[in-house]
Amino acid sequence: MRGPSINKDVRLPPLAAIQAFEAAARLGSFERASEELFVTASAIGKRIAALEAMLDVSLFIRSSRGATLSAAGGEYLEQVRTALDLLSDASLHKRGERKLETLRVVSTPTFARQVLIPYLPGFTAAHPDVELEIMLSIPYLDIMPPNADVWVRFGSGKYPGLHARQLTDDPVFAVCSPAYLKARAPFLRPEDLAHADLLRCPMEPWRPWLAAAGLDWPEPSRGVWLVDLGMMLAAAHAGQGIALTRRGLAAEWLDEGKLVRLFDIEIPGESQYHLCTESSRLPGGAAQAFSLWLADVCKQASQWPRGLRAGQE
Repeated sequence: MRGPSINKDVRLPPLAAIQAFEAAARLGSFERASEELFVTASAIGKRIAALEAMLDVSLFIRSSRGATLSAAGGEYLEQVRTALDLLSDASLHKRGERKLETLRVVSTPTFARQVLIPYLPGFTAAHPDVELEIMLSIPYLDIMPPNADVWVRFGSGKYPGLHARQLTDDPVFAVCSPAYLKARAPFLRPEDLAHADLLRCPMEPWRPWLAAAGLDWPEPSRGVWLVDLGMMLAAAHAGQGIALTRRGLAAEWLDEGKLVRLFDIEIPGESQYHLCTESSRLPGGAAQAFSLWLADVCKQASQWPRGLRAGQE
């Protein structure tokens, strides 16, 4: 084990003296160094003299024609430049570091897959200092990951302890796959659904839509039961029956012809998507930026082309 060095002078030269020496050596005169550092030539001379006294070496050879760098000064200049470069690089590195703000977002699976993720590059490009962590909830069981900053929830918007901003106002309508329509058509009137397979989801009950269609039918009690809106859409796309859906969730499949609308009947959605934050903490910074961005995204999603009603060309 090395012991402490004995009689080692650990004093560091003042940075102002180092800068005066480097400038005078690089520019070739005290006067030009003074102009660069915005001090007098006399001040440059005094700083260099103090540096020479501390180092106990002559850095310049002085004469009536001025001062020229000595051999010792040349060697010291190389060491000084290395040190100044290291200090400059360290300062630039620290200045260039970005302080990332983490934003933890909880979303329902279908909204994340159909709305949030496709638009996400726009947010990350506009907010490079925000690091998103996206987690999924289970709406049917009301299970939420802990320690989130914002939540995308599907429901009435009344959540104790949370401030809810409504994101969507999408109507609800019926869809099925072209293959199912071809195999089971015609569906000319709502009454023709009596022998159809109605896909069931607790998040989107049939009874309000049936009432709007003039059908005094109870909630379907048979058929595939799915506890996720995205799974219900996937089942409809696979030709397993007719589903109820929203504009923002099914727009892409409608535009691509993977799903078609049945009838012209739409009803207001009893539940809508909301962005929630804790009531005790007003959204600010990354949460506020995300809230404004997501509201605009939902507006754009609701304006996508909707596809043709079954039977239209």
